Amino acid sequence: MDKRFEKVYRQGTIEVTEIWIDKETGVNYVFHFNGNAAGLTPLLDQDGKPVVTK
Repeated sequence: MDKRFEKVYRQGTIEVTEIWIDKETGVNYVFHFNGNAAGLTPLLDQDGKPVVTK
């Protein structure tokens, strides 16, 4: 079974930022975590629209 999301970028060790791509829609997401706190949001371009990788 193929994984739907692919991690394409990672920065940091304790405070980590990653970029994930949804392989079905192409939408890019930013995932950030530090300890027990984490957040996920679509990556937006300068016009506020989601970044899509085809």
